[in-house]
Amino acid sequence: MTHDYKRNGTTTLFAAISLLTGQLIGTCLPRHRHEEFLKHKHPRVKQWLKRHPRFHLHFIPTSSSWLNLIERWFREITDKRIRRGVFRSVKELITAIESYIAAHNRDPKTFKWTARAETILAKVRRARAVVDKLQSA
Repeated sequence: MTHDYKRNGTTTLFAAISLLTGQLIGTCLPRHRHEEFLKHKHPRVKQWLKRHPRFHLHFIPTSSSWLNLIERWFREITDKRIRRGVFRSVKELITAIESYIAAHNRDPKTFKWTARAETILAKVRRARAVVDKLQSA
């Protein structure tokens, strides 16, 4: 922080990514509590999910965020838009976030795994061998 830094407020971005299309859904809310997240569990949302069985909510443990594609996107928006920006109000920040999401959704990209399963499993076997060796020592 510098001597002339002034914080103009914050917002919380709740976001999801479609694995099929790469499109983003994002909503900025003023607070970051469980109540804001639970708004997505509203009966109308549950009804919609029931009528559209191909859609599923998946909750990934915090410790496995490396699996979470939306985490990669949060890093991207932080590096490419938020950290580089100057926002004189929360409204300006939210406008920038919404514009970034809209720009992303004009040409979304899906994530494609490039590692072969056997390569990943070989790494797991090597790691397990090291751990076993350390535990037996």
